Amino acid sequence: MGLIAMGDLEEKEAEIEEVEEEVVDVKTKALVPPYNFAMVDEGIYRSGFPTVENFDFLEALNLRSVVYMCPEPYPEENLKFLKSHGIKLFQFGIDGSKDPFISIPKDAITGALEILLDVRNHPVLIHCKRGKHRTGTLVGCFRKLGYWCLTSIFEEYHRHAAGKSRTTDQRFIENFDVSTVRDCVLGIMYRYHGVGRKSKRLVYESDSDN
Repeated sequence: MGLIAMGDLEEKEAEIEEVEEEVVDVKTKALVPPYNFAMVDEGIYRSGFPTVENFDFLEALNLRSVVYMCPEPYPEENLKFLKSHGIKLFQFGIDGSKDPFISIPKDAITGALEILLDVRNHPVLIHCKRGKHRTGTLVGCFRKLGYWCLTSIFEEYHRHAAGKSRTTDQRFIENFDVSTVRDCVLGIMYRYHGVGRKSKRLVYESDSDN
């Protein structure tokens, strides 16, 4: 075996140190959550619009689906990220106008709730532009399904709206009839087997009849 020159040895050691530094950088790389990010429930998250710098964080959530509450087309770079990770995109376009005479489409909220109630879509991320009004309205209606009182629902809505609450959103949440959702959303219901929340399983009416 030939001798290694001192200069070559130092160069090799420098290369090894550089590789080690790169490995450390990858391991310690900060995961940046999207703006206004929070956990809603087990397997359900909310946020503002994710950007490229948030992709590593979203990857760590092992998402199965994204519920997008805006009418605008989803950005190409976001679509590529979803496709590369096998994440489904469900879009329910709601106008973000501040005009109090523009009503929130109930069908969009009902359709989005259908996705949230189906645990096969979990983990799922809900987002609009800033994660405030449209996302807050959907989460508020979801809370009503969980029998939250309006005081708690509005407190959560205000917290994420960051001082920019909308009366139209709160009125919609207050008037939202959850009984019609339970009848309309494909007959979806939860049954519990065993003990604990992790035993939660989704069952369809057609399954329960067998």
